[in-house]
Amino acid sequence: MKKLALLFLLISNSISSQTWQPITSIPSNSSASGQRFDDVFFLNENLGWAANGYYSAVYKTIDGGVNWTLQTTGAMLGSSHYFRNIEFLDENIGFLGTINQKVYKTTDGGTTWTLITNITPNPLAICGLDCVGTSTIYGCGAYFSPAYIIKSTDSGNTWQYINMSAYANTLVEINFIDENIGFASGNNATGGIILKTTDGGITWTQLLNTGTNGDYVWKLQFLNSNNNILFGSIEAASPNPGRLAKSIDGGLTWTLTNAPETEVQAVGFLDENHGWMGGHNTGFYETLNGGVTWTNTGVGSNLNRIFFVGNTAYASGTTIYKMSSILSNSDFVEHNRINLNVKVSPNPVSDKLNIEIDFLAEDHILIDLYDNNGKIVKNLIKDDINSAGIKKYTFDFPYPSGTYFIDFHNNTGRQSSKIIKK
Repeated sequence: MKKLALLFLLISNSISSQTWQPITSIPSNSSASGQRFDDVFFLNENLGWAANGYYSAVYKTIDGGVNWTLQTTGAMLGSSHYFRNIEFLDENIGFLGTINQKVYKTTDGGTTWTLITNITPNPLAICGLDCVGTSTIYGCGAYFSPAYIIKSTDSGNTWQYINMSAYANTLVEINFIDENIGFASGNNATGGIILKTTDGGITWTQLLNTGTNGDYVWKLQFLNSNNNILFGSIEAASPNPGRLAKSIDGGLTWTLTNAPETEVQAVGFLDENHGWMGGHNTGFYETLNGGVTWTNTGVGSNLNRIFFVGNTAYASGTTIYKMSSILSNSDFVEHNRINLNVKVSPNPVSDKLNIEIDFLAEDHILIDLYDNNGKIVKNLIKDDINSAGIKKYTFDFPYPSGTYFIDFHNNTGRQSSKIIKK
């Protein structure tokens, strides 16, 4: 389970004085520079798995990250993949979610993986997974429409597909306290949202709507020491700021404070005040006052997940990171992430806007137009990319003179281009 504060008091005492460091033993691939590990999951302080997204690789460690073994790749599974998340019920049974209409199950600790074929309809993508109890698994998708949840109560042998279109346009995270009480997040037509269920996903209540179209509540955390304290990372589109969502009353009321970057995704707190955030363009930013102010730790990049287990904390980003008392970082070189190759012309624009994107692999793309105040003007297109190559788009631009932002959201992240209308 993605319970980000297991053995909370022990963690608070042992981690609060330590620092984040990259695990240099994770197998490296020079061609993979800039592409992140989308997820990391540990059953205990020694046994864990990491999933690289774009390069579709799963690694396993049995010694707390000292050594890692490559278990599988997308090529080994027989087709193109983007691995989004990984989750285990126990040391043998685990699940691997992709953004390529495929979900996998292992029964031997990740040595072999089997494609799950009995989910109807087949989910387009799985952006969030959570195993809870001894046999229950939840999944959700996707960062592009439609919104749905998949659920199994028999260790992944049979599945239920739950249409969530009444509650959300997209879902990217799911996190359960027990088999019945849980949270899901994403967005709807009016903003980023957090939902709660108390009946195992049959019905849902909206706890938060950010009120800004284009926001996603990307990651969720509740403190196991106090399930009434919840956190969410709110990813935004330029020029809007990313934000931290925080509730201390079980989601009845929320405070929103600015996050370290617009495209913030990772969030993890030790207690009500002490935590970290990061995203596509930042490493670990630390707060000691509940998100009022943030300090750059100078460690990490392209963060997506912060995960606490026992006395240890891990995170996924450009590599896998571990909370450590070691202060030296001289033997590790970070790489900037690979941005989507986009050409926008002409700029300034008159009546027609041309966009050219060089896709490196199968992908999905959402292109949206925002005004200078951060208000969405139009959802220009949602497109499924079936192969690598250059794709060109042309859009009418019948809008008043001024400054605009084009937001591009694909499998590897979000970025924006500033344009001027004559």
